Amino acid sequence: MAHLIASQQVAVAVPLGNDLSLKRTALKVSNLNFQDKSWALVLTFDLKASNSQLRSRRVTCMSVQQASVPKVTVSPLELEDANEPPLNIYKPKEPYTATIVSVERLVGPKAPGETCHIVIDHGGNVPYWEGQSYGVIPPGENPKKPGSPHNVRLYSIASTRYGDNFDGKTASLCVRRAVYYDSEIGKEDPSKQGVCSNFLCNSKPGDKIKITGPSGKIMLLPEDDPNATHIMIATGTGVAPFRGYLRQMFMELVPKFKFGGLAWLFLGVANTDSLLYDDEFTKYLKDYPDNFRYDKALSREQKNRSGGKMYVQDKIEEYSDEIFKLLDNGAHIYFCGLKGMMPGIQDTLKKVAEQRGENWEEKLSQLKKNKQWHVEVY
Repeated sequence: MAHLIASQQVAVAVPLGNDLSLKRTALKVSNLNFQDKSWALVLTFDLKASNSQLRSRRVTCMSVQQASVPKVTVSPLELEDANEPPLNIYKPKEPYTATIVSVERLVGPKAPGETCHIVIDHGGNVPYWEGQSYGVIPPGENPKKPGSPHNVRLYSIASTRYGDNFDGKTASLCVRRAVYYDSEIGKEDPSKQGVCSNFLCNSKPGDKIKITGPSGKIMLLPEDDPNATHIMIATGTGVAPFRGYLRQMFMELVPKFKFGGLAWLFLGVANTDSLLYDDEFTKYLKDYPDNFRYDKALSREQKNRSGGKMYVQDKIEEYSDEIFKLLDNGAHIYFCGLKGMMPGIQDTLKKVAEQRGENWEEKLSQLKKNKQWHVEVY
């Protein structure tokens, strides 16, 4: 249910020519403040006004970013009350049986591989916080342990605690189908495909799924400062927790959480068709230009400064001075994606630190001590 920030009065700009025949009872003059940006002499009109001349007059909204960005009402707000995150409510020996709501292909035809967005109905029985993970137990037997179920596979949750339906009853996963290409036979070998990712991507609405968790605390957003800076670095499906963060910051109307800081997302994928949730992120960029930045590293389409492929660490190097200054001022930095992303990123950060006359090991130790450093790789 969409909720406008100004629900009873709408800020408008009207031409102040000689025609000031609008009834005074319908117009009010006030000072408004949106996200620390004041607007003096703002004309507003009462939505209940019956003046036909006013209703027929064309008006233009002021400050589209701050005054009229719709946010979505969520429930139940009791999900905000807990002081500690829920942990391991359901364990592998007694998982919760949830239901698949939808499976949607996220990537375009030119993307290498397939990535799906999967919405799961947990009925409000497996609550979680942004940045946590669910475990999934695929159906069938564990080939290494006949008679036993498959091992749990962990997936970062790609939605806020309210889910994509904003009712606190669903969770979303971002899953890339794992396949193995056999160069000898020149095609994929189905016997070596990822059991859980293929189960999830092949699922249909109404299918049952066994989940465990939620688990994890390292990627939780710090709650002590709503004006903090958050630098998020993702490769591929590692963008999942950051989608949850950003929906909480910019999409949902949560009375207890009003984000006034900076969220800066770096996303590394192969090409434009591989971008995940790009429409959502682009909209935040348009609606909240002062609070959101979005940089993409497209390895098969862009070149770095040396003429090689553009990886996420190259984007980090490009903005390294700014990133280091933000970290020095208390910014949090998050990494999520394949394990292989970290060595290149660490090497880049070390090189930049040395260029700045800093010892990277000491700086990293301090970032960890200050709880500014958050890593979840798989």
